[in-house]
Amino acid sequence: MATNKQFNSFEEMLSGSDVPVLVDFYAEWCGPCQMMGPILEQVNTQLQGRLRIIKIDTEKYAGLASQYRIEALPTLVLFKQGQPVDRVEGVLQAPQLVQRLQNFV
Repeated sequence: MATNKQFNSFEEMLSGSDVPVLVDFYAEWCGPCQMMGPILEQVNTQLQGRLRIIKIDTEKYAGLASQYRIEALPTLVLFKQGQPVDRVEGVLQAPQLVQRLQNFV
């Protein structure tokens, strides 16, 4: 599912992606964030190859969280061609999330 990759910059990773990127902004201490793990696994399975999912720990990357105005956790931001095109705050079940993402992938 989510893979740990090194990249020089967040923007470089987004713009270099040939598919939309769903970014899960989370924190280790956040209970609802932990609930998103299995949900994102299901979404990844259903949208295999049409979407990339990455997780950003807001504690480690506070600058990114601030840049994208992450005020609630979890927050999912969908980027297409390097630009944010959709945003979901809170937990959304896999069928609803897949349905919402279908418009963009």
